[in-house]
This record gives sequence, structure tokens and C-alpha cells, in this order.
Amino acid sequence: MTWLLAAALALAALLPLAWTLWRPAPVQDRGAADRALYRAQIAELERDRSMGRLDEAAHAAALLEVQRRMLAVPEPRPARSGGRAPLVAGLVFVPALAFGLYVLNGVPGMPSATFAERSDAAARDERLLAQLRARLTAMPPGSPAARQGWLLMADAQRNRGKPAEAAAAYVEILRGGFDPEIAAQLAQVLIESRQFDQAIAFLADALPLAPGHVGLRFLSGLAEAQAGRPEQARAAWTALLASAPEDAPWKTMVQRRMEALP
Repeated sequence: MTWLLAAALALAALLPLAWTLWRPAPVQDRGAADRALYRAQIAELERDRSMGRLDEAAHAAALLEVQRRMLAVPEPRPARSGGRAPLVAGLVFVPALAFGLYVLNGVPGMPSATFAERSDAAARDERLLAQLRARLTAMPPGSPAARQGWLLMADAQRNRGKPAEAAAAYVEILRGGFDPEIAAQLAQVLIESRQFDQAIAFLADALPLAPGHVGLRFLSGLAEAQAGRPEQARAAWTALLASAPEDAPWKTMVQRRMEALP
């Protein structure tokens, strides 16, 4: 069944190329469009003269200019033979190469992972993270090793779609000392998990420690907006824009956010 599906997909991909070889489009020279345009202009000049829009002198001058341009269009060149050779080579060589590579390296009979196998892998990851958590808890909170370990824990939990566990890891990092970047990550995780009140309360405590941090100030407005308080969000972002440098690259994004507020 796998081979039949692969062959069908390959055939569907190569059909346009085969159709081009079977029914090639008529060859047109580059000046055909120009000549058609000039003929249309001559016909329009004749209509304008017959309707009295152009007198004889103006008509003659315009007609002469159009005819001069038409004469300047190069004559069509005969089509060169052999243009289909690359298409034929592609139609034959590409499928053959793909088939050969798949025969050498592909494993068409490999079954997909079962639910039990995926469950076992998830349980194994959970055990490893639990072991890492136990080791990190025993380390001094402010040590570089603990900080790096909790960062890995937070990234792993966010990738697994567990924002609560990621937030707990960021909290452990902040126990070793305030870091506005980590604080911004924690606030973002709280917002992503729709814990808007917790995010607003946390940002209220974090902003006095880093009043000029753009990320924290933006997230403060974002949390208010997500919580359904557009006026508070507008006030936070207005203050952020008022203190922003003229060439700040994020100003447009904040302005668009403000415009989207109800």
C-alpha cells in the first residue's frame, strides 16, 4: 500500500511536465505582443479620425510614430530544436533517482509508533524531569548550575505544553535573584496559560525592580488587554510609546496592538 501511494504521488507531481511534453504550448516571439499593441493603436487612431477627434495633420503624425515603432520591433527568430531534451531528462531521471535513493535508505515497512510506545516515551521523559527537579532542588538557588538547570526545565516544560510547570521553574530561577528577562518569560507563560490576574499581580511587583524594561511594560499592557481591561492596557502602552526612542523597532507593533483594542 505504501508503494502504491508513493507511486501515485510521484505520478501526480510529474503530470504537468508530461503534459507539457505531450502538448507543448505554441512558441511566440518576444515582439508579438508589441506588434499587437501597435496594431491596436493604429485602429484607435483611425477611429479618432473618423469621429473628428483628430485632424489629418495630427493623425498623420501619430500614425507615422506608431509605424516607426512597429518597424523597430525585431523579427521573430525560428525556434531552436532540442528544447524538449531537458524536460525529457527530468521526467525520466528524477523519478529514477528518487526511487534509487528510497530503495537504498528508505524503510517502507517501518510501522508508526503505537499509543503504548508513545505513552512509554512520555512516562520516561516525566521520570527524567522528576530526577532533574530533585537534583536542582538540592542545589543552592543562586548557583550557576541551578540556574542553567531550571532554564532547561522551563524550556522542556514549555515544549511539552505544560505552562504551569514552566512557570514553577522560572519562579525557582528568580529565587536566586531578580532577572528582568526571566521575569518577562514568567509573565508570558502566565499570560499564555490564561492566568491573567496572576500575571498582572506579578508584573506589578516586577516593574518597580526594572521600570525601564520594555518587555515587562509591554506584557503589563498585554495582560490587561487579555483580561478584558482595554483602558488599562491602553494606558500602559501609551506610556510605553511616550518614552520610546524615535527609531524603536517595536513601536509599530505596539501601535497596532493599541488600534486593535475595543
